[in-house]
Amino acid sequence: ADRVAVLVPGSDTSLDTFGRFRAGAAALHRLLPGNTGTGPRTAVVAWLGYTTPGTVSPAVLTPGRAGEAAPALAQFLRGLRAVTAPGARFTLLCHSYGTVVCGRAAPHLDVSDLVLLGSPGTGAQSAAGLGTRARVWAARGADDWVADVPHVSADLFGTTVGLGADPLSPAFGARVFAAGSGGHSDYFRPGSPSLANIARIVVGAVGEVTGG
Repeated sequence: ADRVAVLVPGSDTSLDTFGRFRAGAAALHRLLPGNTGTGPRTAVVAWLGYTTPGTVSPAVLTPGRAGEAAPALAQFLRGLRAVTAPGARFTLLCHSYGTVVCGRAAPHLDVSDLVLLGSPGTGAQSAAGLGTRARVWAARGADDWVADVPHVSADLFGTTVGLGADPLSPAFGARVFAAGSGGHSDYFRPGSPSLANIARIVVGAVGEVTGG
């Protein structure tokens, strides 16, 4: 493949719910122009390489699980690049708590684009603070409940609670794109503005991405 997209899931994703996660990856793969006989060859990977926290659990409020997952994600991407065409461009698509995982791993990832979807925060206070040379994108659907999550971070008894700045805030410095009216689980819904924009980012048609 010339273009590779890797999806990183958020909370409550497990082998029991993997079918739903994979369906999002499949919807993206069907949309990519390289699979219709034109454009760059593409591949989409649904990566479930860590134990995700429960949506209603103390673990989802801290970056602890992300810190454990980040090395595994970095190792996986190194291995994937080793078996991919030379010069292939990688896009990391991070959803919900998966954006915290990507934020922790970002300095160690060789990717062209880092996409934050429905993010409660990345653990960083700005895109520059992620320590990556990738273009950093962010989107949130109009009906996504994560908009109501307090974007704060504090140290309590030696543990960091909260996930930091809102990636959609102008101060964060991400490239914000349109995600439409969808909710927290709708970013890969067929026909949605978010999926169309994600596909454009993956194939490098960044000039066609619509703003949010």
